[in-house]
Amino acid sequence: MTFSVFNLVIHGYSVNRLIQEVLTRASLNQKTWIVTANPEILLHAKQDNHYWDTLRQADIRSVDGFGLQLVGWLKGKRAARVTGVKLADEVAKFCAKQGWSLALIGGQDGAADKSAWMLRKRHPELKIYAETGGIISIDGIADEAGGQAIARLEEYEPDVILVAFGHPKQEFWIQRYKDRFPTTKLFIGVGGTLDFWSGNLRRAPLWMQKLGLEWLFRLIIEPKRWPRILNAVIIFPIKALFSK
Repeated sequence: MTFSVFNLVIHGYSVNRLIQEVLTRASLNQKTWIVTANPEILLHAKQDNHYWDTLRQADIRSVDGFGLQLVGWLKGKRAARVTGVKLADEVAKFCAKQGWSLALIGGQDGAADKSAWMLRKRHPELKIYAETGGIISIDGIADEAGGQAIARLEEYEPDVILVAFGHPKQEFWIQRYKDRFPTTKLFIGVGGTLDFWSGNLRRAPLWMQKLGLEWLFRLIIEPKRWPRILNAVIIFPIKALFSK
């Protein structure tokens, strides 16, 4: 299930395997940091040594993106694809069932608060806390408002923190601040998940999600994204397969 892309180990685990890995590590008093790796993230890491080294420090780099799953298949690995939204959905469900507390930070236009309300309706027993998180620099440094948000999160002592600043900010943020949360068991950078949960962004129909065609849906509703889609679906597989 594992394979290498740009000298980074990619874990093509199913969502159940990912959660089991978190549970196993938690039982050993070990934190887990999951990067939901996709072609954009990995292409960025290929060009930025600092970012590459940050991704390397994560415990798990899951497969989020059809282009990355395709590379795994072409390397002879049966890699499962778990989108950031799917993983976050399952983690929220798991937290509600396990009694773990969940914190959300990031998103746009009140997405964290809206997402928290949505999750409370879906899982009434879920212990959840939300922070906007202030303004984050490109290398993950929080401004004054962000620092105050971190301090409040420290007081809340969540078991899980979902960080939604987009890459590379969210990975740099986790690397920089995770040690301030000694009781937190799981950190995940979840990109635009809060914007989907809050309704700020539309998701692809379920049949397109299952076929790995979310990129096509995004292209249809946002034609200006075509250079990013081209990178993810065409350029990335070629570079990943022929990279030394």
